[in-house]
Amino acid sequence: MTADTTLPSYWLNWRFLLCAIWILVAIVFSALVIWRYEGRNKSRNRQSVDEHEAEVCLYEDEVWGTCSKSVHPIWLLAYRIVAFSVLLALLLADIITNGVGKFYFYTEWTFTLVTIYFGLGSSVSIQGCLRYYHQVKPEQDCYNRTDAEGGSYIPPTLGEDSDMVSHTVSLNHQSETNHRTAASIQGYALQIVFQMCSGAVVLTDSIFWLMIYPFLTAKDYRINYLIVCKHSLNAVLLLGDASLNSLRFPFFRMAYFVLWTGIFVIFQWIIHACVSIRWPYPFLDLSSPYAPLWYVRTSSYVCM
Repeated sequence: MTADTTLPSYWLNWRFLLCAIWILVAIVFSALVIWRYEGRNKSRNRQSVDEHEAEVCLYEDEVWGTCSKSVHPIWLLAYRIVAFSVLLALLLADIITNGVGKFYFYTEWTFTLVTIYFGLGSSVSIQGCLRYYHQVKPEQDCYNRTDAEGGSYIPPTLGEDSDMVSHTVSLNHQSETNHRTAASIQGYALQIVFQMCSGAVVLTDSIFWLMIYPFLTAKDYRINYLIVCKHSLNAVLLLGDASLNSLRFPFFRMAYFVLWTGIFVIFQWIIHACVSIRWPYPFLDLSSPYAPLWYVRTSSYVCM
């Protein structure tokens, strides 16, 4: 029988104290990491600012561009639109079938976050493709036309050819760096959500298939199509997007994922302090003397 979670004795004990310390330390540490890397300290010298910008700065073309110049950005746009449509249809079907109470589970939070990512990514890719056709494509056509209509050509000598190639590469690299514009707030939000999704999907799917389904589910428990999709399709679609896009993966932004998970745990604590209901996941139950070990073991998936 499940313990009454509304009783003060359920919370005023060493088990909850250890779990609370563990969760709060993770949240505070994540917040400090975000403040350390996202915040700009005006007192830094120019060299440290440049190093900081090189690690944190996100460029506009990285948000909607692909991993290879041979892959047109419209393919990434098409992929994101299809993925968003599929995920949104599954999310609506799940809510219509099981009600909004499904948001009681971390899986639903993760699936919704992945859907938001592909919706936001589709919007960013649409803007990027429009920009590509209005700015980049005309510039390429103009360059090709000018090159075709050029005058007589005198081939350089071997030494001159080597110097010219190195000089051209240097100028092209310098021009590309100088003309790249920083991403908008929407672009940074996309990168942050992308990294939150990556951690949340790995945590959700690995715990479900490696821990919950084999050991913690009832013998008569039967999985259906929606459950399989919510614990596998999101990972497949996110992996496909990661192989196509050109987003960088600053490791410090995984702190947002830790915050996301910590907020879910605190959300569950607040609900169970007010209403005595079954925990969505058995390892969150604080009545067991092994509860702190369960929290540490589960959080190890977060830190991997």
